[in-house]
Amino acid sequence: MKYLLVGIGNVGEAYVHTRHNVGFDVVDAFAARHGMEFQPGRYAELAEARWKGKQLILMKPTTYVNLSGKAVKYWMDKEKVPMQNLLVVVDDVALPLDTVRLRPGGSDGGHNGLKHIQEMLGTQEFARLRFGIGQDYPRGRQVEYVLGKWKPEEWEIVQKKIMLCVDILESFISRGIAATMNDFNARKIKLENGSI
Repeated sequence: MKYLLVGIGNVGEAYVHTRHNVGFDVVDAFAARHGMEFQPGRYAELAEARWKGKQLILMKPTTYVNLSGKAVKYWMDKEKVPMQNLLVVVDDVALPLDTVRLRPGGSDGGHNGLKHIQEMLGTQEFARLRFGIGQDYPRGRQVEYVLGKWKPEEWEIVQKKIMLCVDILESFISRGIAATMNDFNARKIKLENGSI
């Protein structure tokens, strides 16, 4: 039973720990928890391991966000991963910073990486984990905001959410999407002092 867990982001030092690269940060955290190491592969960096009897493939596409589907399609076909075992982690400006949302399918929500994956796979019916990044930007400045670094006051909650997303990925693999959605989708992530 193979699972493909894809974090969406852009390659290059300029994009490290930006809002748009939080998908990379989530799969990096998953890899660190499970002792997995990324290696260069075609269209992507990949890490593999067995966990609870499942074959896991982590992916960080190296095609840049807007062409993410090229890497996903290639490795889905090559590894013969069933559609129900694909999960894509993306940033989402439509969700507030205290929220993550797992969905079994749906629209791309204006995310170009998700849009390209759906175009290449010919379906919207695959799991996606949306990592809320909020909309704290002036009108017309969305691109700068998404490609920008987290504010210092946001970083603690971002780190907590990244670790929660690792828990969600583990639950998706071991328990399936329905149980995972029931357990995690209603959660709001708070800091110890109650602020966000």
